[in-house]
Amino acid sequence: MAAERLFNVARKEFSDHITSRRFIIILALLLVISAISMYDGIGRYNDNLKSYNEQLQSMEEIEGPYSGWMPEKPSVMFVFMSMMGYMTTLGGVLAIAIGFDLVSKEKETRSLKTLLAHPLYRDEIINGKALGGIGALGFAMVLALALSLAMLLLFSIVPTAGEFAAILIFGAVSLGFLLAYFAVALTMSTVSKESGNALIYTLVIFFAVSSVLPMLGMMAGDAFAGDPPEPPQTAPMSKAVMNVAGSGYFTTSVSQTVTHNEEVDPAWQQYEEDVKAYTEKRRLINDVSNLLSPQMNFYKVAMAVTNPRISSMMYTSYGPAPEEAPGLAEALGQVWMNIAALIVFPSVFFAATYVKFMRMDIR
Repeated sequence: MAAERLFNVARKEFSDHITSRRFIIILALLLVISAISMYDGIGRYNDNLKSYNEQLQSMEEIEGPYSGWMPEKPSVMFVFMSMMGYMTTLGGVLAIAIGFDLVSKEKETRSLKTLLAHPLYRDEIINGKALGGIGALGFAMVLALALSLAMLLLFSIVPTAGEFAAILIFGAVSLGFLLAYFAVALTMSTVSKESGNALIYTLVIFFAVSSVLPMLGMMAGDAFAGDPPEPPQTAPMSKAVMNVAGSGYFTTSVSQTVTHNEEVDPAWQQYEEDVKAYTEKRRLINDVSNLLSPQMNFYKVAMAVTNPRISSMMYTSYGPAPEEAPGLAEALGQVWMNIAALIVFPSVFFAATYVKFMRMDIR
């Protein structure tokens, strides 16, 4: 495989993508909706910043044990939370639109055999097509981030160095999500003889892993964990424990809130342990099934980038919420499995595409 021929194929595919009417329409729609979501996010950020300044001013006037307390300043990354929902829909559609006919279109027009008549090897063709599609998606993501930064500066919001790094990481994670469905579409295009079938197969996988699989994971988690533990009748249930029994997440220690004759009630202490075990069982199956869903992986990693505190609370199944927001590195460390899944998922489909194309009978 020669690098020059490979990049020639990639350059041609990239040019075809960014000049196609389909790509331009979907990209324009993505940018418009991203701009609207950014505008909405900037408005909410300014409201939170105003509230923060008011709290800060009131804290300066308070004297006593709470005089040293400081409210948490809102981060610019709060603005990008609005983009997450649109990226999982329009972004996925854009990725599918780029890849579903890359190979099947060549089969239908019988131009693949003519293409191979040139001094090109099969691996150069399929790798060049993949690189061209990846370049087009990267181009779309750069435009989306550039538009976001321009809107921030337009509203006099200047990100810090750490926030700028977080924005770049958010863009990289979003690109990884787009590559997941581009890889699926490219695989289906290679397997199918017609572009229509490739599109149908890709959409089936898209809805299966984005909607059906997480739902089945929740059902499997409930079935695996069984019935929730029943609270004891030896003492009235505290409000904190009732919240845990209903949601399975976040509570203070029962041993600190429920006592009997000024001593820890053994029955409620056992109930606390049973609820913790029940919650962990539910989350185990649910988290494993979510690893197969690019949407869920993107959501968790993007949440760790845009709002580390909420992300940390999602992974704190029991115990009080953290008093201080974790750093970006710490938040990403909690979602390392989701990051790995975003890398493995498209890699598997790219490998399947490569093997299929190299063994494909072209006549």
